Amino acid sequence: MDEILELDVEPPARTQSDTEAFHFPVPGLSGLSDLGSGFLTPALTGLHRKKSAKPTFPLSPQPAAFLAKHYPQAKPHQWNEWRWQLKHRITSLSVLETMLDLTREEREALRPGRDMLPMAVTPYYASLLDPHDPMQPLRRCVIPTTAEHCILPCEEGDPLGEEHDSPAPGLVHRYPDRVLFLATDFCSTYCRYCTRSRRVGRQEAAQGPTAQGPRRWEPALRYIEQTPRVQDVLISGGDPLTMADHALEYLLQRMRAIPHVEIIRIGTKAPMVLPQRITIGLTQMLKRYHPLFISIHSAHAHELTTEAALACSRLADAGIPLGGQTVLLKGVNDSVAELTALFQGQLRNRIRPYYLYQCDQVRGTGHFRTSVSKGLGLIQDLRGHISGYAVPHYVVDLPGGGGKTPLCPEYLRSRDGDDLIFKNYEGRLFRVHDPVVRAAGHGTGGVA
Repeated sequence: MDEILELDVEPPARTQSDTEAFHFPVPGLSGLSDLGSGFLTPALTGLHRKKSAKPTFPLSPQPAAFLAKHYPQAKPHQWNEWRWQLKHRITSLSVLETMLDLTREEREALRPGRDMLPMAVTPYYASLLDPHDPMQPLRRCVIPTTAEHCILPCEEGDPLGEEHDSPAPGLVHRYPDRVLFLATDFCSTYCRYCTRSRRVGRQEAAQGPTAQGPRRWEPALRYIEQTPRVQDVLISGGDPLTMADHALEYLLQRMRAIPHVEIIRIGTKAPMVLPQRITIGLTQMLKRYHPLFISIHSAHAHELTTEAALACSRLADAGIPLGGQTVLLKGVNDSVAELTALFQGQLRNRIRPYYLYQCDQVRGTGHFRTSVSKGLGLIQDLRGHISGYAVPHYVVDLPGGGGKTPLCPEYLRSRDGDDLIFKNYEGRLFRVHDPVVRAAGHGTGGVA
């Protein structure tokens, strides 16, 4: 493998007594117009630091066997370097068919010329896929099938109307006090049910990895600066954690320099599909920009590996509150057992399950979508049987820009005079005294 990549290894955790140091240049807020595309994409020229053979991430048995079989020339420390993972993403049928026993539907969907979301999977995540079972939940999430060619009448390229609510390129302003900042259209691994499949990966397929870039960010940043009611910024994409540290820090610096921006959030799936990205250097940088929150997208408990656990631990140890976001997916996680394992696993990894999304009406995703009644039933079956901390908000992101709308099982059954009748999680009925407020002069009593 490339000697350059052998240098791109995160050093072991340092203590104050350590004398070894390394330099990672962080650009300031000026002179960025002269920076090339390397500002945004991970540099493949090693950092100025000593090479260490000590692995900084565990190598679980399943990824270890996958590494030995499919990348026999690579060393474990290369596998554990996030830039190596990005460089060796699986993006073609010819490579994927050496790793998985593909079905006819998978093979046909991967043939060139299809106008659909590109496929990309990190070697790490590919190591978690069952090579023989096309119905394995993780495999269904990332490997396309011809079911994506079926477009239902209700489905759209931009079902949430984000383009309509975009006052500047790469910015969505829907709610009064918060904005969505789309920093990049690049992901390390593309989910087949992606809400932004209309844009993510498209430029990459044509031109190679790209990010929006400082020049393209500037109109959105100016809008935020000039809009005092914006107090909360969610940096998303694509996946912003696929950008180089200094590019992400540039954005965080700019956000923190705006007096009315109080909260910064980052939306990512990196801890699940590219846990090696969560380096000590990254977390040391992120902790300088509190209050900072990270929303982690996870679909199934099998994503919560030893590697993912370490990534989440590093983020939580940096004082970053972690929220979980999950899309309800037919045949992937649409059972009480699957959701219980996922949400309890998130809690064990210090992720608070926050949103369970009804799958958006994105083109070609009908095979993933459950009924809303199924989702409500699952929430009802979870409530009371697992910790309240492990039960997320079940929401529908309304088509056309209506926003997130929570759904909850109906526990209030009826009114009987001055009593309300409730059904609890066990299905038992209970009365709660709740007198009806009557207008003055009505009801019993009164002043003569």
